[in-house]
Amino acid sequence: MKRAVLAVSFGTSYRETREKTIGAIEDALRRRFAGWEVRRAFTSRMIIRKLAERDGMHVDTVAEAMERLVRDGIEEVVVQPTHVMNGYENEEMLAQLARYEGCFRHFAVGKPLLTAGEDYRALAAALRQGLPAPGEGEAVVLVGHGTDHYANASYAALAWYFSLLGCPRWYVGTVEGDPGLEDVRALLRRDGVRRAALAPLLIVAGDHAANDIFGAEDSWKTVLESDGVEVVPVRKGLGEYPGVRELFVQHAVQAKEKACRQ
Repeated sequence: MKRAVLAVSFGTSYRETREKTIGAIEDALRRRFAGWEVRRAFTSRMIIRKLAERDGMHVDTVAEAMERLVRDGIEEVVVQPTHVMNGYENEEMLAQLARYEGCFRHFAVGKPLLTAGEDYRALAAALRQGLPAPGEGEAVVLVGHGTDHYANASYAALAWYFSLLGCPRWYVGTVEGDPGLEDVRALLRRDGVRRAALAPLLIVAGDHAANDIFGAEDSWKTVLESDGVEVVPVRKGLGEYPGVRELFVQHAVQAKEKACRQ
């Protein structure tokens, strides 16, 4: 039986980080799904177009990837998104996938990174292992994208899990949602933080990391430094943490096993 895993990501135009993050997740899926073909699709048409025009690199949209799987006679398909949460991107992907459910002998879709309670615990553990534990007067500040979708509550939930797991001074903020920069600044002042590791809560450390988080002007880094906080930049996307990659693999395996039982 011809089998394939389709890894669906928002995408990035940053060459240097793409294979460290998206590519690393795909490689982890490839190792776990031995004998399966692993394919790639991006949801951002802007990034797909930029890669084609700038680099001559073709990446399928979700619809293009699914049509190709059908044409190639693939019988068993697992789609695994690399989305952080069940937000707009994931909903749009699911809507596109719905029309292909009857096209394969087995068809399954894995969950985004943060779905069930155990996912939050696993992500917190992966980040604790990959980032330095804050000492007296120190903190870790994680910055995600943020959204007006109700899934934005995932950020507050993750912050609560850090507290639940006994990790003081681990703060979670967002570029475009709540909690925002001003909320995190207030917490840092309240807790007397003098030094903070600043890290993206993004699959890829791409445009938002380069500009909104670590940029030279009006970024999280420069604003926190203006408050007198010594900022230690951690320029790693979530895809660079082994524990995060393993969580995506587990979601894909769970989806496959569920589909095979049906």
